[in-house]
Amino acid sequence: MEIQYVIINFLILVAILILAGRKTVKRIFGGRYERINSELDRVEEIEKMSVPALQENSAEAFTVDFSEEISKAEGLVAEKTASIEAFTEREKSEIHRGMIEDARKELFSVMKDNVVNLFSYEKYRNAISELDRPVIDEILKRITLTPGDMAYLKHHDVLYVTLTSAYPLAKDIVDDVDRVTTELLDSVGGKTSLWVLEDETLIGGLRLRIGDTVYDGTVAEELYQFGKNLGREPIMHDDTVGHLIQEFTEKTESFRPQIHKYQLGRVMTVSDGICWMDGLADIMYGEVVEFECGERGMVLDIQQNRIGCVIFGEFEHIESGSRVRRVGRIASVPVGECLLGRVVDAMGNPKDAMGYVPYTETRPIEFKAPGILDRAPVNSPLHTGIKAIDALVPIGKGQRELIIGDRQTGKTAIAVDTIINQKGKGTVCIYVAIGQKDTLVAEIKDRLEANGAMEYTTIISVPASASAALQYIAPFSGSAMAEYFMYEGKDVLIVYDDLSKHAVAYRELSLLLHRPSGREAYPGDIFYLHSRLLERAAHLSEELGGGSITALPIIETLAGDISAYIPTNVISITDGQVFLDAELFNEGQRPAVNVGLSVSRVGGAAQTPSMKKVSSSLRTRLAQYRELAEFMQFGSDIDDETKKALSSGRLLTEALRQPRYAPVEDCMQTILIFAVSEGFADGVTPGEIEKFEKGLYSFFRNERADLALRIKEADKFDDELKNSLKEALSEFVKRS
Repeated sequence: MEIQYVIINFLILVAILILAGRKTVKRIFGGRYERINSELDRVEEIEKMSVPALQENSAEAFTVDFSEEISKAEGLVAEKTASIEAFTEREKSEIHRGMIEDARKELFSVMKDNVVNLFSYEKYRNAISELDRPVIDEILKRITLTPGDMAYLKHHDVLYVTLTSAYPLAKDIVDDVDRVTTELLDSVGGKTSLWVLEDETLIGGLRLRIGDTVYDGTVAEELYQFGKNLGREPIMHDDTVGHLIQEFTEKTESFRPQIHKYQLGRVMTVSDGICWMDGLADIMYGEVVEFECGERGMVLDIQQNRIGCVIFGEFEHIESGSRVRRVGRIASVPVGECLLGRVVDAMGNPKDAMGYVPYTETRPIEFKAPGILDRAPVNSPLHTGIKAIDALVPIGKGQRELIIGDRQTGKTAIAVDTIINQKGKGTVCIYVAIGQKDTLVAEIKDRLEANGAMEYTTIISVPASASAALQYIAPFSGSAMAEYFMYEGKDVLIVYDDLSKHAVAYRELSLLLHRPSGREAYPGDIFYLHSRLLERAAHLSEELGGGSITALPIIETLAGDISAYIPTNVISITDGQVFLDAELFNEGQRPAVNVGLSVSRVGGAAQTPSMKKVSSSLRTRLAQYRELAEFMQFGSDIDDETKKALSSGRLLTEALRQPRYAPVEDCMQTILIFAVSEGFADGVTPGEIEKFEKGLYSFFRNERADLALRIKEADKFDDELKNSLKEALSEFVKRS
């Protein structure tokens, strides 16, 4: 189906270029470049026409020949479509995204070329220049001094003012700008220095810059805004392209510059994904900036004379001395139902072969965690489906439970099993893969799809090959996506896999930003980094909808050292940890949960009454068994009571073993643990416990489903329910 879907999308792109290119564009623009010469005479005749009249007839002179571009596109699509079967799923996805971006760039390039051609006619440009007076009057009404300008004037007496146009301006316009800006600066005790420049790249209109603030009424700015809108369009069918072309043409026919206000800075140096800038004195921490080449970044450091920014894309395209624009918003990501079932990057851009994400809402990646009064107690269980966890270290909705252990001990397996177990329970799941291999993420996606879990899951994948900036913001992006559902009153499970790599990415950024390192070369605010992330997990009060975010951060240890800097940091932030022991893992105990080092600070509040009662002594019995088993390595003689304790502990340990991707519902876990604890499995050898377990589940599902439901929904595990369970287990043992 994936292959068919990709091929269909390629055919859609062919339709974009052929149908929209040949039909829509030719219908709107009509003709070829040869017709331009025939229009020159008519332009001479309407030399004295009013601007609106000239605009009304300008579309006919706005012509383009698409034949060459279409031929190239047809050849490109045919070549790639013919070899589609040879690519992997990830490569197909990359080709699909690349084709859509190529279509956008081709469309915008043709539009821009024709606008430049249109404004190259002197008569048309002269008529458009008559709009300079109303445009500059509107700009002069809007100009103000920002706090950054006022701060600059405290250290310098002069504020520079630059008036730029594509052609020479009338003297009265220049004089008016000089007069108004001088009066504005005189009112605050400053002086102005006016520069008048010409720049043909503006195409038409004019631009006024005061300090860092720009008031832009040029054709180039209109093209920039059109390109931004084009980048947000899905471009999935020819109707979309036709609509864009028609919209663009209508704007050209009735062109009147709009005044766009923004701030500009300058790139000082750029290297290793870090950019230092000056200017932009009013910018805030976490705000997005855009470079001339189109790449974007986020402000992470503000100093007195410069601003540090991390770059999301390829920093090689950014040059020292180039301009950088303030976008005017905090870094945000798309949110909503449209992300379920999708694989996206840290900015919410699709990484699968399913095309455009049709989002309508965004949320900032950094957001204040709910306050104490906004939270409710964590008292509702979030079942993982893993016996060893639900019985020993239960997790509640709104809790932060750390999964910690050496590499290759099953940390990710526990997270994936937990996601699979949420099927049909109304819990939205978000899996954030930080610095993981693409093959691992693809394997997880396939496994979730096979178990029907992708329909309520979003995967955020930022591989090791991605920049440190994207790895840094990935968990915050996932938290923003989760918060959308939480504030809608839903329960969310979010997995951060893993925060060790996240800490390394932040250390890299911090060292490049020249922040002093502390213990183990990590910056001093690494604790604050993870605490403000994990504090966003909460169970909201009923007044706020009662939604919740349950966080499962993963930390990788080295040789089981949980006292290292990052593990101790995250342990102190979370509400407990599941410690996976490499020694137990190598012994074949799966999951390899170390009972002694694993803890849940929520405890029985996150368990059903039946499970709480049945598992109350389980931890003690397992710890006693481990101690006796170690003692027996010396080969000492033991009494019958010790033998019985060892046998019971061995059966319990075997009963807690569980294969991957096989979650067990809570009531069945309760029945199994009760059966083994109460001696109903004493006649079963450790090697036969798996067969005993499967038979037990089958018996209660098929013949005692009513009793299983009572155990699941019981408010307390009283004697009556206990006796009923014993009777059913006795019957099962007799049949076995």
